[in-house]
Amino acid sequence: MVFFIDHAELQDGFIPSRRCDTRGIAALEEIYGEGFKMKGSGILLYIPVLFGDIRCGRIWVSARYNLKEVSMAEKDKSEKDRDEIESFGQLSLSEKDDESIKLITIIGEIEGHEVLSNNCKTTKYEHLIPVFARIEDSKKIKGALIIINTIGGDVSAGLALAEMIASLSKPTVSLVIGDSHSIGVPLAVAADYSFIVPTGTMLIHPVRMSGTVIGAPQTYDYFKMIQDRIVSFIEEHSRAEKGSLEKMMMNTSMLSKDLGTMLVGRQAVEAGLIDEVGGLDMALGRIKELSV
Repeated sequence: MVFFIDHAELQDGFIPSRRCDTRGIAALEEIYGEGFKMKGSGILLYIPVLFGDIRCGRIWVSARYNLKEVSMAEKDKSEKDRDEIESFGQLSLSEKDDESIKLITIIGEIEGHEVLSNNCKTTKYEHLIPVFARIEDSKKIKGALIIINTIGGDVSAGLALAEMIASLSKPTVSLVIGDSHSIGVPLAVAADYSFIVPTGTMLIHPVRMSGTVIGAPQTYDYFKMIQDRIVSFIEEHSRAEKGSLEKMMMNTSMLSKDLGTMLVGRQAVEAGLIDEVGGLDMALGRIKELSV
């Protein structure tokens, strides 16, 4: 069904009803919903003619064509969202492009310079680096919500991601929903504001290294240098002090097979690592406040 409306007769959204047959009026009502009203001898549209196209001084409207276009656009957006979630664990939370909040998930093990087994859930840092660069450069993206549930992983890659989060000029909020262990701690504290759910955990322990280790003083100096980099970053981006962090790292009374300290929920807040205990509702509310 196609009907024509003289462009000269379109005044502030007003369309004379004589230009539309019964089927045309019904189609407009279906398309515009509450934005469609009959008024006197004409049709009043309270929103712009979104599905119209100015051609040769006329508004050309095809209800069937445009409804199909809307359906295809929604399908394309749905498929794009699904691909982003499956490939990168990311999603734009706001439907309005000018108020977009980017959702980023950091889950499983943080994969660095070596590819991990296919049996492992991983976050690949080479996927996130361009995402953070895009967030910083985009005029549409107003902020980022980072949801964390990681057992840690590559120190170099994890610390690089934490530095990128901390250097963003856009507002960032982190939410620890399960674990934020090892190098996951710097990732959680790197955001402008951080939350942890009541059952969430954070594990602080000394630096570990797998593979061949040379038994020389230089090796231990290198370990100490890496540990100092991590501690300094956490201290700079949280309320925790260096002395207390090192004490938690070297704790021998909590873990049966390792050194370190496990903090649960409110304990992470009391230790100065996390700003507040809260869930998704509070994290979303906070990033929306910061993104105004």
